[in-house]
Amino acid sequence: MRPVSTTTADTPSPRHVGLIMDGNGRWAQERGLPRIEGHRRGVEALRRAIRAASDLNIRYLSIYAFSTENWRRPRDEVSFLMGLLKRYIRSDLAELNANGVCIRVIGQREGLTEDVAALLDEAVEATRLNTRLNLIIAFNYGARQEITGAMRRIGEKIAAGLLAPGDITPGLIGDHLDTAAIPDPDLIIRTSGEQRLSNFLLWQAAYAEFVFLDLRWPDFDRAAFERALAEFNARQRRFGDVSPMPSEAPLSAKTGS
Repeated sequence: MRPVSTTTADTPSPRHVGLIMDGNGRWAQERGLPRIEGHRRGVEALRRAIRAASDLNIRYLSIYAFSTENWRRPRDEVSFLMGLLKRYIRSDLAELNANGVCIRVIGQREGLTEDVAALLDEAVEATRLNTRLNLIIAFNYGARQEITGAMRRIGEKIAAGLLAPGDITPGLIGDHLDTAAIPDPDLIIRTSGEQRLSNFLLWQAAYAEFVFLDLRWPDFDRAAFERALAEFNARQRRFGDVSPMPSEAPLSAKTGS
């Protein structure tokens, strides 16, 4: 990534940032620690990221917390991650609520235990009126599964005579995704040096900018966040046009444009 000046709270920020929080296990292994220690430190990095996003005037922050593919990990690691989520919500919900964070959850409920699902619902309900920062937690989430679900719901409406095939537009598909009414991400940041989306917001990321940071997620801090934002602000976004357009240009799959 080419060097650029860091941003400040006065610098225009992307409206919606997605975070692929990669590298917890490798961070731990590089230090001779168990992988679960990397996940613990990853929670600390998440707290820093949420506070920084709020300070930097970002309105939507989507975090890839647990993918549908993560079930393939060792059973004890999956169990630890579920417990870590529960501890995080119980310990941080009051602070998030006090700081105006509105929590939304996208992803499948299948496979989640009742206590995990109940805690997610509690967090959403407790913060639903907040407006400072929208925190979208992608948990048990996979973009292909999300799109498949949207196609299924549209197909059911066609079968019921509520829609015709000709009614299908990009906007209609967007309205049936988990992220309906949430603007598409302007910027997606991935840590750990990997350069792929890994089934995260595939539809919504059509015109997102990408910044890949060569650091493990537990090392992510406000300075790293600001470097990514500065890289974003140094780019020219054209959305298929020949001249630059502002990042808040109303070109979203959900609008059908």
